[in-house]
Amino acid sequence: MLAIIGGSGLYSLGDDFEVDEQASRDTHFGATSADILQGRWQGFPLLFLPRHGPGHKVPPHRVNFRANIWALKQLGATQIISINAVGGITSEMPPLTLALPDQIIDYSSGREQTFFDGDDGRVTHVDFSWPYSAELRGILLQAGLQLGQGLVASATYGCTNGPRFETVAEIIRLRQDGCNIVGMTGMPEAALARELEVEYACLALVVNWAAGIEGESISMAQVLANLEQGIDRVKALLQAACKLIQT
Repeated sequence: MLAIIGGSGLYSLGDDFEVDEQASRDTHFGATSADILQGRWQGFPLLFLPRHGPGHKVPPHRVNFRANIWALKQLGATQIISINAVGGITSEMPPLTLALPDQIIDYSSGREQTFFDGDDGRVTHVDFSWPYSAELRGILLQAGLQLGQGLVASATYGCTNGPRFETVAEIIRLRQDGCNIVGMTGMPEAALARELEVEYACLALVVNWAAGIEGESISMAQVLANLEQGIDRVKALLQAACKLIQT
């Protein structure tokens, strides 16, 4: 079953999402960000979880990523499409770009980032060479082609801690490291999905230029305006992807 994790700006799938069940937030890793909704979206069965909770109440450094991914897996998720609002670092990533990262660099800290914490007396390693599902990324690219929406098909996502935005010097470092976009929620979410053998892809919506790229301070008013403008494109792309998965 497909699960969609909604990021900033995507707190519901709209009135055409028919909810059949609403799962409890409780797991042995703590509470999920919100109740997980199970239902049908234009006839397609899926799970939906808003990462930041209803009304965006959970900041990025306090998202219980382990509870979220564990609960989705327990409810039958075999594929996850994650929506992430990000900042653009390189010239091909202006605001309102939709990108499908294929690599990630983790700069976050202080987060519970693995299910394999050694409590069972074993040391477990997973291969994370290619952190995103090629199959899901291909489906999203195909959906974009069908809708006439151009997606950037390759990018490196730099994940910072938040909730503050980065300094100009930090963005210079990320750019030198090879990052094209920067966000606060890409990790450990992607790695946790890999640990549970759930196919995972990120659909990133660029909502601002990163610090120093345009020489101006980041405006939250502009970020919110870009979120509002871009989220309908995200939903349309997700619906087209659901149809492709269904066939």
